[in-house]
Amino acid sequence: MVPDSWVWCKFTDLYLLISGRDLENSEYNDKGLGIPYIIGASNINNGEFNINRWTISPKVVSVKNDLLITCKGTIGELVINSMDEIHIARQIMAIRAISTIKVQYTKYCIHFFINGIKESAKGIIPGISREDILNLLIPLPPIEEQKRIVKQIETTFQILDSIQNNI
Repeated sequence: MVPDSWVWCKFTDLYLLISGRDLENSEYNDKGLGIPYIIGASNINNGEFNINRWTISPKVVSVKNDLLITCKGTIGELVINSMDEIHIARQIMAIRAISTIKVQYTKYCIHFFINGIKESAKGIIPGISREDILNLLIPLPPIEEQKRIVKQIETTFQILDSIQNNI
């Protein structure tokens, strides 16, 4: 049940889901040439990128404000792409808004669903399938409510961080 001003939306009505693709060894470098190449959770640390590979021949590009989710091995890590362009490997999917939905709201919304998605992860190496994401129903509040929700969540996290740092 959601408030009257909210609507339930199919994921595909709000977003594009972009699956990454691995590059051959000859297609990337460690010299900073080209755009960053993100291969998986090892490149994400506390919501920030740890970049050690680049490519001048990108195949699958995430753009600024895409929400990236790790989908193989260490699954469910989320980070908002703050760079203009990055190549994403197959261990990553990019969620790109095709509506006015706020990326920060999307991040918290997807985070809410992560435990259920992780439980459905299958295989020897756990993974999130495209269908796991594409089949989500997203509760969509008006834009001002999205902003208020994000602000409240971030304020709460700041308080929790402060408490934890003082223990």
